Amino acid sequence: MECNYYEILGVSRDATDDELKKAFRLRAMDCHPDRNPDDPEAEDRFKQLHEAYRILSDPDERAYYDRTGRTGGQGQRDPFGRGFGGNPTDLFEELFGQFFGGGFRSAGKTTTRGKDLRLNIRVAFEDAAFGTQAKIRVPRKETCPECAGSGARPGSGSSTCPLCNGTGRAQYQQGFFSFTRTCRRCGGTGKIIRHKCTRCAGTGLVSSERELTVRVPPGIRDGAKLKLAGEGGGGRYGGRRGDLYVVVNVDSHPRFTRRGDDLVIEVPISFPQAALGAEIQVPTLEGEERLRIPAGTQSGRVFRLRNMGTPHLGGTGRGDLHVVVHVDVPTRLTDEQRELLGKYAEARGDEVEPKAKGLFGKVKDIFG
Repeated sequence: MECNYYEILGVSRDATDDELKKAFRLRAMDCHPDRNPDDPEAEDRFKQLHEAYRILSDPDERAYYDRTGRTGGQGQRDPFGRGFGGNPTDLFEELFGQFFGGGFRSAGKTTTRGKDLRLNIRVAFEDAAFGTQAKIRVPRKETCPECAGSGARPGSGSSTCPLCNGTGRAQYQQGFFSFTRTCRRCGGTGKIIRHKCTRCAGTGLVSSERELTVRVPPGIRDGAKLKLAGEGGGGRYGGRRGDLYVVVNVDSHPRFTRRGDDLVIEVPISFPQAALGAEIQVPTLEGEERLRIPAGTQSGRVFRLRNMGTPHLGGTGRGDLHVVVHVDVPTRLTDEQRELLGKYAEARGDEVEPKAKGLFGKVKDIFG
């Protein structure tokens, strides 16, 4: 189920950009993790608030969300142009740096949360309908085993950053405005490493690759995102690991078209079947199903087979299968078939194209 982003921000559905920004600032101040150190759920609420603001502040994402009630993953950029998985704390600091000249990150806080990662996978149409498991390999950053994530060569120490005096925050002046940002000298750690670790070059992180199994739930749609908490990039200096977002791309099917949880298939029938009625075999995702065609069926008529569509995502029940029948007009006829159709047309009073005479018929006409 998708979240109601308007309720999360506490705004109406016709809220302006300024109203969205104001609502985000007010609520972010209350649920920021640094202001709620004893609340383990504060960070999740803050991330949800960030996601709501990211979606609604992007015109394309908001329009798609208003139409469908879901996120489309179209822009994949936050309001400041960062790519997918922008850090909510960074967005918060950007907003408060612009409007209030400072953030809420605790002085001297040396840990940094790992980056959120995005990975695309492809699944077959049937696997998306009934669910599957996919193995993926995720390139990511891990805590350096040589320095245990400190970034310093084992046995060496570090000194207090002279620019921020160990707070990890430095004040910058721009015209009449004063901005408090992460210290660019120490990167927010508050410390200067004397001798960097040779394995991670002082970053505290090393490149790695991890194999994971992703459970794709039944009924998932093309472009949906699956969140694997704590499977993103490693945090610096003991910080929490980021999250991994898996974007599911569903292959198309040669016969079925999906519309929500319903499926649509086009099936040809002959003129006699349409006129006289018949029982035909219709393909479904689970084999063939019999369908009765009543006499006098017109081309383009739609028949519904209940509960033959895809399962409802996260719920019970299934969609329907809509069968569109088209009367197949033959391109070649035998003499017997043409004669029978000619008699039928004559009985109806229909004017039809006469059969072209062959060479023998033309010679016979000449010599009488």
